[in-house]
Amino acid sequence: MRPRVLVADDDDGVRFTLAEVLSELDVEVLEAEDGAQALARVDRDDVDLVITDLAMPKVDGMAVLERIQAEHPETKVVMVTAHGSESAAVQAMKLGAFDYLPKPFDIDEIVQVVRRATEAARLQAENRRLRAQLALGRHMVFASKSMLDVARLVERAAPRDVTVLITGDSGTGKERVADALVAASGRAQGPFVKFNCAALTREVAEDELFGHRAGAFTGATHPRPGLFREAHRGTILLDEVGELDLSVQSKLLRVLQDGEVRPMGEDRPVQLDVRVLAATHRDLQEEVRSGRFREDLFFRLNVVRIHLPPLDQRPEDIEPLIDHFLAKYAERFGIDRPRLAAGTRSRLLAQSYRGNVRELENTVERLVALSTSEVIEDLDAPVDVGSPLTLRQRVEAYERGLIGAALQETGGNRSQAARRLGVGRVTLLDKLKKYKLDG
Repeated sequence: MRPRVLVADDDDGVRFTLAEVLSELDVEVLEAEDGAQALARVDRDDVDLVITDLAMPKVDGMAVLERIQAEHPETKVVMVTAHGSESAAVQAMKLGAFDYLPKPFDIDEIVQVVRRATEAARLQAENRRLRAQLALGRHMVFASKSMLDVARLVERAAPRDVTVLITGDSGTGKERVADALVAASGRAQGPFVKFNCAALTREVAEDELFGHRAGAFTGATHPRPGLFREAHRGTILLDEVGELDLSVQSKLLRVLQDGEVRPMGEDRPVQLDVRVLAATHRDLQEEVRSGRFREDLFFRLNVVRIHLPPLDQRPEDIEPLIDHFLAKYAERFGIDRPRLAAGTRSRLLAQSYRGNVRELENTVERLVALSTSEVIEDLDAPVDVGSPLTLRQRVEAYERGLIGAALQETGGNRSQAARRLGVGRVTLLDKLKKYKLDG
């Protein structure tokens, strides 16, 4: 994509001159007739460089610079100054301007300044992209543009200590995004408390979140601090926040508004410093319209929203996820990483995953756990691929891996392998037959 340069000047001739010079470079040129129009273009369009006159109606160049620095710090600004306004140019540089161009223009100087500014913007954007991938890449595997956009939001929001609402279907990885937000934040060394709001009565949810003092109700023999107090100077994740009872929502709203909680039975509130992350698979705006979720709470939670698209809308992520889960479960079960036959891989790539990444992970885990050879053939794939393994299946897969490793270490000597595993030779032979390792 070509760099986008905005020329802001109330003089038609100046805009024409600059646009003509810039047309010789590999950039896209936008124009604005005054400062207000320039700021509107920057808000609306992805602008890499703004060349703005110092003296303009409505909003002058200095105000344009200050606003861009505050709201679009990645956008470079070059100030155009008239003869005699050198002090203003110095002030602009102190405020963060990339450079300035004095009138009358020197064409070569314009070209050099624009090249340097757009290259600096390109490098900065590339660094942001890499930081974004790193921030989320430690917790999730992805290759799609839509997930790279998510990574960029994570990179921006993580250090700013704002409330974040993470939305998306079940199984898309909302908790992983929360992990990435905390890891890249200034609270990474503080407590990180996770609370699932689903399937809890009002009383239980309220007690878990806000706590109680001893004697607050029958059976309350010991005080409970509550999860918000446990998260003091750290972060709390309210998973499936859309499931909270309305009365608990009102108390949560007070925590977000005032930064304090009042445990049940306490006379005074407790001041807290907690960053709140919330996640839900529900459409909270629809929940608000139906009266099941407070509108004021929605606005408090929806400061920054990160939405995770379903896996079927980002098919580029399926293959790297398959390879990641193959390696993960081969290591977990103690076996060499199996290969997928072409038919098996094609079927996995073409399958629709209503359960998203969680369903894909369950599928690959099952294939690895139940595989009987180094290559997983299509016929090996069980029908209920998306269902999670039972505890017994996981234990058997791990046991099979230990037996295979013992045989490999002893060069196939079954008596030595049995001694190494601490079982009798007959027991080992029975298990070799069970796991089809006696071939």
